[in-house]
Amino acid sequence: MLKKFTTLYRYIIDEERKSPDATGELSDLLADIALACKVISLEVNRAGLIDLMGITGNENVHGEQVKKLDEYAHDTLVRAMELSGYLCAIASEESEDFIPVKEKFMGLRPMSKYIVHFDPLDGSSNIDANISIGTIFSIYNRISKGGPGTLEDCLQQGIKQVAAGYIIYGSSTIMVYTTGNGVHGFTLDPTVGEFLLFYENIMIPKRSKTYSINEGNYHKWTGGLRKYIDELKSIDKDKGRPYAARYVGSLVADFHRNLLYGGLFMYPGDSKNPNGKLRLLYEANPLAMIVEQAGGRATNGSQRILEIIPLDLHQKTPLFIGSEEDVLDAEKYLK
Repeated sequence: MLKKFTTLYRYIIDEERKSPDATGELSDLLADIALACKVISLEVNRAGLIDLMGITGNENVHGEQVKKLDEYAHDTLVRAMELSGYLCAIASEESEDFIPVKEKFMGLRPMSKYIVHFDPLDGSSNIDANISIGTIFSIYNRISKGGPGTLEDCLQQGIKQVAAGYIIYGSSTIMVYTTGNGVHGFTLDPTVGEFLLFYENIMIPKRSKTYSINEGNYHKWTGGLRKYIDELKSIDKDKGRPYAARYVGSLVADFHRNLLYGGLFMYPGDSKNPNGKLRLLYEANPLAMIVEQAGGRATNGSQRILEIIPLDLHQKTPLFIGSEEDVLDAEKYLK
């Protein structure tokens, strides 16, 4: 049961009041993202009834078939973000280039100072199977001075994020976010149409007994990673092994479970995809900010995710993220 009846916007405003320099713009932007995701949640829940299942027949920048819901989520978020008036540029996993916000929208506010990145519908390959999917987002301050945003604005290190979060569409719709002051989760109550506080100051356990990885790629991995996975499956009662394997194949779903209960999610590079397949800006950076705020760790196997300098909007990276001690163990084997 809810311990207190606190809406997302009320909670954001209360947190904002703790900062004397806050202008309220970031609070409003987070509220706009939440509103867009309420709309997406509604369509996800009735996708099979309104012909939003299946593919569009188009390919995205990554050469992947675009699902109808992918396209719908992308369009909904772009429209909502443009109209917010707080943004100078938008970058989406579904768009080859970043989207500079037109000056007519920027004029709605005195100064459009933010950049937003998002993966409109993470795990979209699972849409037709009715498996949990989600939206991932992150927010940065702009670097350029006035006018529409630039590529430089979009290519910033993860350590410069001012907020990050995700919305998971499952048995219930949950929004988890951080502005650098802890990680908080809200559940959408469809009867009142509000996100209500359910998880406050989430902390991931330092060590877990669960790992998430696609073991079908075992023979493509390096010897160090294969040895680490073999160790996790070996019997050692003193070290709490064997670990349990939990893998949905939807990043946001696997990450959410591990964040709440502890766990290690791994998407390594391999002989076919040396840099893995996850996107640094749209997936790895926002989730890395969240997990670090919750006391966890995120690396590419040798470098902190948030310190990687992005060179391309769709740059890929291996990802090892979750309980701190488990990530550190994985790094030892990878070396």
